[in-house]
Order: sequence, then structure tokens, then C-alpha cells
Amino acid sequence: MTDTPAKTAGSAAEAKGPPLGFLRQLGLVIRAIFGSPVGRTLAILMTVIVLIIVATAYGQIRLNNWNKPFYDALSRRDLRDFLFQLGVFFVIAGFLLVLNVTQRWLAETLQVKLREGLVRSLLADWLIPHRAFWLANAGTMGVNPDQRIHEDARKLCELSADLGIGLLQASILFCTFAGVLWGLSSDFALRIADRDYPIPGFMLWAAIVYASAGSLLSYWVGRGLINRNAERYAREANLRFSLVRVNEHVDDISLAAGEADERRRIERHLGDVLRATRRIVWGHTNLTWVTSGFGWVTIVAPILVAAPLYFTGKVSFGGLMMAAGAFTQAQSSLRWFIDNFSVIADWRATLLRVANFRQAVISTHEPRGFESRITYEEGDPGMIRIDDLKSVSSAHADRLREESVVVPAGARVLILGAPGTGKTQLFRALAGLWPWGTGRITRPRGEQIFYLPRGTPYLPRGSLREVLAYPLKADSFGANAFTRALFRLGLERLAPFLDETRRWDRELSQDEQLCLVFARMLIQMPPWVLIDGTFGALDNDVLELVMDVFTHELQRTAVIHVGSAGEAHDLFSKVLHLVKAPRTSVLEGAQSDPVPASMPKESGTPQ
Repeated sequence: MTDTPAKTAGSAAEAKGPPLGFLRQLGLVIRAIFGSPVGRTLAILMTVIVLIIVATAYGQIRLNNWNKPFYDALSRRDLRDFLFQLGVFFVIAGFLLVLNVTQRWLAETLQVKLREGLVRSLLADWLIPHRAFWLANAGTMGVNPDQRIHEDARKLCELSADLGIGLLQASILFCTFAGVLWGLSSDFALRIADRDYPIPGFMLWAAIVYASAGSLLSYWVGRGLINRNAERYAREANLRFSLVRVNEHVDDISLAAGEADERRRIERHLGDVLRATRRIVWGHTNLTWVTSGFGWVTIVAPILVAAPLYFTGKVSFGGLMMAAGAFTQAQSSLRWFIDNFSVIADWRATLLRVANFRQAVISTHEPRGFESRITYEEGDPGMIRIDDLKSVSSAHADRLREESVVVPAGARVLILGAPGTGKTQLFRALAGLWPWGTGRITRPRGEQIFYLPRGTPYLPRGSLREVLAYPLKADSFGANAFTRALFRLGLERLAPFLDETRRWDRELSQDEQLCLVFARMLIQMPPWVLIDGTFGALDNDVLELVMDVFTHELQRTAVIHVGSAGEAHDLFSKVLHLVKAPRTSVLEGAQSDPVPASMPKESGTPQ
């Protein structure tokens, strides 16, 4: 459907709902990823990564232990031992290099698989029949789904893989080197006024206090970055949408000389982006005072903490370097939060957008909040039945004057709308997209209904052959069927380009695009066609050609056309009438607000 209702008061209902907590957001995304076909592959990848990180931690311990004999050999000026320890270093370093390269490959593969799982899951939920339509009209959560599925999902998966592996590695390294620090300072005692005060594990506690102070300070300074990043992503999505919209409608803008007005609109969105980005810049600047400050202090902090052991003679110079190295590894693991706080804030904001979008996708069904709704049923093939049909929106309350209508196979029915009635609203009600109102619509079980909405038709990206077969596969039809259909609808010039992919919506006029849709009907031969005012948009010669196709090749296809008196034609054998209905007859149960907050408000004016 190209003609959709405006964004609705559903956003108000959305705002009233309880916000998702962090754990629920995380759970929604995890279930989406591991519920996808790549879930098993992801589990295997993560297991291998854990084993690689554990092996790397073992190598780091061996490398840290190597410090003592190496620096002791230096202090003794023992060339033989020095060269031997140098050889040991290259063996350990080579082992760690192989592990680091393997981990990098696994990490990037994990990013790809995470994105595959998340995007496939979001697409599967979003493109359930009618759900994308409901979501698009359910408030702010349905705005720019392309941004959430493409950019936000990509960023979330990349950041999740990097942060997850980094956190796991930091945790394992800390646990490993905590034992080293405890062993080195297990009998440490602080001497004050000729009295010793034992502090078992002094170096371990020093590392914990040092890193904890930095983490708390980082959180206090940078916590606002989460909301600032979320705001920036929303502003970026609006700017991107504005640019795409101008590109899609550049012909209309140029003809109306509207470039200056569009530039003002885009510059307004750009200003919003720049303001949001400047807030992030200030947040990062303030956070840098903390992260860089701790970074500089860390250069000397390990030596300062280990110095008491050295000056009391409890460790040699090599032991001092080993203790300093262990302290560096432990506090680096603990200050992972400090070093990554800005990235965590970015990840948290992205998680918020993706999780809220998925929550909206999986919970969006036919909107609630209106007591009286149209009933849709499946009946016997070869018949559509309409009983007591009334439809309602914030702008219209209309009904079919004929209370009980049976449309048999092959019938040609014109529904004439009185002035001020919502004909597009009726079309959507018949199609099942607009359930608000009363009555019953019984559709033929197992039979295809071809829908043609008002306005410029939708032509998917792809070859002309794929456009004509949409939404079916091109190989479902014979090769000559496409050529015959093009010649029959006066589009023979396009026959040589059947296998070319172009922007057909740009290259063809509206009449030609509509003729492509009728050629699609001729190829697919649907038993039922429901049309919203298209005949009135065709030139006379094109209209006569289309009518001739319905008279001959599509003579067995039933046609229901919602239009006006000017679209009456000999093709139609039966005429129904859409008239205004008393609003109280369709708004049962409504009180002060006749239209529920969750109901979309129809765009456009009465037709």
C-alpha cells in the first residue's frame, strides 16, 4: 500500500506504556538472535572464543612470570641467561600472536553472525502480513524502521561483540592476575610508628580501589551520554529520511521550484543533528578528563604500589617488574569500564532503540481500543459477501447503503462514494487493513485477491520481469507470458529490457506504471481484483485498452472498483453506494473521545 494513514495518536498510547527495563531489552534482543537459524553457530563461536581467551590468559601469566628471570638476568649482567630468556620471550609472544589473530577473526565473524541473526529475526517479525502497515501507523516507534533494522542493528551487533569479548577477557585476566598479586603481597605489612600493620593482598586491594574509583568517577561524569546518543540517533534518522524523501520526489520539487523550502527543512534537521552531536562532544570531553587522567597516572601507579615490596627487600628488581606487570594487568582489567564507558553508553542507546523496535514489532497486531470492529471470515470459494458494512475513522463514518451484498465469481461491481465519504477508507476495510467499524466481510477461501490502491503503484526494486511477477517468483510463469502482457498493454518497447534492473518508477509515466500493474494482472490471472479509484486516473485511450483486457483475457476475473460517478463504465454490471453513516451508530462505547487513541487518523481529504 502506498497510500497510508498519517502518523497517529498511537504514540500517546505508546508513551503511556511502561518503559522496558535494561534486562528486558537485553532479553528481547538475545531471544531474537538465538531464535534465528544462526543461533547454533553463534553458540559454537562463543564457546571457541571463551577457550581462546582462557588460553590467552594462560599465555599472559607465563609472559608476566618471564619478567622476573629476564630482569634478574639484566641486573646480574648475565648474558647467557639473558639470551635464553629472550628466546623464551619469542616463544611465548609467538603463541600469543597466533591466539590474538585467531581471536580477531572469531570476533569479526561473531559480529557478522550476530547481525545476520538479529536482522533476519527483525525482518521476519516486521514483514508478517499487515504488521508493517500497523506499525507504520502506531506512533513514533514505527518511524524509520529502515534505520533500526539496518544501521542500529549493525552497530548493536558490532558493539556487543567487541564489548562482550572485552569484558570476558578483562574478567578472566583479572581473576588470573588477582592470584599473582595476592601471592606477592600476602605477607605485606605497613609499618607506622615502629608498629607493623599487616595488609594481606595489599597489591590486589590497591588495584581494586584504584580501578573502582576511576569507574565510579567515569559513570558519574559520563552517564548522560546514553540519552545523548539515543537522541542523536533519532535526529540522524530524521535527517536521513528527509534526504531520501527529497531524492524520491525530486521531479515534483523541481517543478514547484521548492528547492529553497526543502533546503530549509533539511537544514532544520541538520541543526537538530548538530545540536545533539555537540552535546555528545561535550560529554566526551568531560569524560576524557577522567579516562586520560587515569591513563597518565597508570604509567607510574604500578611501580608506586609495588615499590614498598622492593624497598623492604621482599622482592628483587625482577620481582618488582613482575609485580608491576601483574598490577598493570589486574587494574587494566578492572578499569575496562573506564576505558569503554563512552562505547558502553553508545551500545546502551543502540540497544534501547533496537529492543524497543522489536518489542513494538512483536506486540503490534490489529490495533485495540475500539469496541466495535469489522469481522473478517473465510467462506466458500467463488463468492465475496459483505453484510452491514460500516467503517469509521476520525474523519469519516460511512456505510454501504446495500445491507447485504453477494459478489459472485466474475462479477464486475462499482462502489460509488457520495461526496464527503472516505472511499480509500472503504478500500482498506475491504482489504482487511482497516478493521474499525461494524459488519462482516466474507472472503473466498484459498483464492487470490489482487489489490490496486489509489495513486502511483508500487514497483519493487528488481528486473522488469520481477516487477511483473511481484510478489511471486518470475520463474513461476512462462518466458513468453511477460512479453505477451507487455504487448497487450501497449508497453512493447519495454520487452527488450525484461531482465534489466532500473528505477522503473523514475523512467515510466504514471500511466505506464499503471499499465505495468495491469500487465501483472494479465500474467497472474487473479480470480479477484479490488481497485481504489484507479480507472479515473487513466487517460481515455489507456482506459479503453484496460477495459478491453478485462473484457477478453480477464473476463473471468471479478472486479470490485471503489470510485466516483465519473468512473462508471459499461464494464460494471452492478453498482453499490457508499454513504455517510451517523457517527453514533458506529462509535459504540465511545465517550468523550469518539476515536480511540490507538486508532490511526486517515490522511487526506474526503474524496
